[in-house]
Amino acid sequence: MRQNLFVAALGLVTGCDALLRFGCARLTVQRLDPLVNPGQIPSSHLHQIIGGNSFNASMDAKTHDLAAMSTCTSCQFSEDFSNYWTAVLFFKAKNGTYKRVPQRSQSDISTTQGGMMVYYMTDALFDTAQKSTVTAFKPGFRMLVGNVGYSTRNEARNFRQLTYICMQNDGTREPETVNFPTKACPYGIMANHRFPTCWDGKNLDSPNHQDHVAYPESGTFESGGPCPSTHPVRIPQILLETVWDTRAFNNKADWPTDGSQPFVWSSGDPTGYSSHADYLFGWKDNSLQKAMDGHTYVSAPMLKTQSIAQQNKCTVPDMVKEDIDSWLPTLPGQAM
Repeated sequence: MRQNLFVAALGLVTGCDALLRFGCARLTVQRLDPLVNPGQIPSSHLHQIIGGNSFNASMDAKTHDLAAMSTCTSCQFSEDFSNYWTAVLFFKAKNGTYKRVPQRSQSDISTTQGGMMVYYMTDALFDTAQKSTVTAFKPGFRMLVGNVGYSTRNEARNFRQLTYICMQNDGTREPETVNFPTKACPYGIMANHRFPTCWDGKNLDSPNHQDHVAYPESGTFESGGPCPSTHPVRIPQILLETVWDTRAFNNKADWPTDGSQPFVWSSGDPTGYSSHADYLFGWKDNSLQKAMDGHTYVSAPMLKTQSIAQQNKCTVPDMVKEDIDSWLPTLPGQAM
């Protein structure tokens, strides 16, 4: 069902009623996490990051203005200096060594260097009108969805719609699972990260980076569920899509003999239940609010854009300087 609706939405790219959907090239891949491990070089596990190039190990919300301190962004909309990041996918071979799985761009941004597809929406993906009113994030806003320590389906129920899609082709958008696919995926594995859509209206962050946001009190974002009284302010739905190019690892002869699947997150999780993503707001001035109020999202004439070549040029230095691309005896950050 989601695939058909997704295709229908993309068919309106040249129209005036759609959603904000844009590609971001890879900014960097390294062990940094300024939200959970601020100032720590390196952080506990590897992340893939997109967005503004002021990204660093230390990004204090009170002093680090992403829009003012960044000189470029790896995202299509050049006013978006936000940072978005997730863990990195690895293939674990029979001999116990690990190989980083590369990211694969979706077809309409196929020349970006890896990265993600980013969505901001006021209504469900398949609601082409997108007429609801939302309050854009404020400077200093940040949040985290998911939990790196989760390893069971029951734990994962605390977060809605952190899912995987075993892609048969570029257009595959169903079915979605909450655990890693258990069979080889011809086109790759898509990881989906959907953030909460209700805010307490006061706090730009919270100690666990989660308590200041919430899911709808009943129903879902897609069904138009109301926000709880504790978090009454409706904020845009952020969806991140990352396609992991697993094609080089699809030979079942290389998979574990016990029938289990061979992919793990960079945190060491082989289940997929620890899926998580981080967000630091960094749109310039009120550009995001104007886009959310404009209801002309995908083309978004009120926003400035840049070429994919410009996106690809935006990077940050390697601050950790460790090998992440060879066949590794352990995951980066794990002891031998």
